[in-house]
Amino acid sequence: MSLSRKIRVLIVDDSAFMRKVIGDILSAEPAIEIVGKARNGDEAITRLKELSPDVITLDMEMPGKNGVEVLREIMKVKPVPVVMVSSLTKEGANVTMQALGAGAVDFVTKPSGTISLDMEKVGDELRQKIIAASRASMKNAFGEGGVRVKSRASLTPPLVPPREAPRRPEMVVVASSTGGPNALQEVIPGLSRDFPVPILIVQHMPPGFTTSFAIRLNERSKINVTEACDGMPVRRGTAIIAPGGYHLVVERGSTDFLCRLIETPPVRSVRPAADVLFASVSDVVGGNVIVVVLTGMGKDGLDGTRLLRAKGAYVIAESRETCVIYGMPGAVHEAGLVDELLPIYSIAGALERVVKRTD
Repeated sequence: MSLSRKIRVLIVDDSAFMRKVIGDILSAEPAIEIVGKARNGDEAITRLKELSPDVITLDMEMPGKNGVEVLREIMKVKPVPVVMVSSLTKEGANVTMQALGAGAVDFVTKPSGTISLDMEKVGDELRQKIIAASRASMKNAFGEGGVRVKSRASLTPPLVPPREAPRRPEMVVVASSTGGPNALQEVIPGLSRDFPVPILIVQHMPPGFTTSFAIRLNERSKINVTEACDGMPVRRGTAIIAPGGYHLVVERGSTDFLCRLIETPPVRSVRPAADVLFASVSDVVGGNVIVVVLTGMGKDGLDGTRLLRAKGAYVIAESRETCVIYGMPGAVHEAGLVDELLPIYSIAGALERVVKRTD
């Protein structure tokens, strides 16, 4: 969507108070225009057809059809970017994962329950995510359980020819943000049970949601997937996800690399930040590393990738053709740091090829 005009937003929430609060928050951004509001799923579909909004905010908990059911109907009727508004509960986190799998571009959490008097606490985040969602590629966001590509044969070949990778990579590090949960559900379950190195993942999510995501990803994968905790050994055949609210760094123990969780300030407005993880891996592990940068808005991972690439790390980035948002991989590509630029469905195979080479 061109940003020469305002981003037209439809707000869906069963609470009149929350509709007003969200509307006031978004109206504070000159680039956003509220074109309509709806109090339930049926009204949302009617407004969608009438107004053709650029982005929808969709409450997760509504009477009748819940947010995920409404989202699935939106994706059938007229797919547009949807930002879910979720409660910060265990059940809310589980349902949010379902929503992301059903095509939601992103989500924000209500700070204090279904009726949040302090919604302004996440006002900046909501405005930023609406702007990001307006740039999303719906053909890549839409698809139950992961990215769906209609015709893989018709897609362009890799835009960057691969160079020689590290002979024995010790670790894979991954950065992902908007659209990342579905992208990771394409990559990690695609790895074989005998994948020989550990994987450390930074997926931008708030506290409480990475636990649910790790469980969901583990259920679908052949390798073990877990959320990081402080002091956890970094071992082969395991993917470790940085918990929301903490930066993940690596230190060298007596026999293993160890995870450490720190609460230093956000970097590029996010915590966890891929740049923090990548910098620590550069210091402790060096260049025998594979870097993977997936879909996401902004430039998190760029500085850390530059550090690792200077030491010889091999860099794989997701290509524009399957990204929901090409910001993060686009930044490392434009900086000349990418060794392979690949669609999401080719990345697991590339990882297998690079880590298992014997020559």
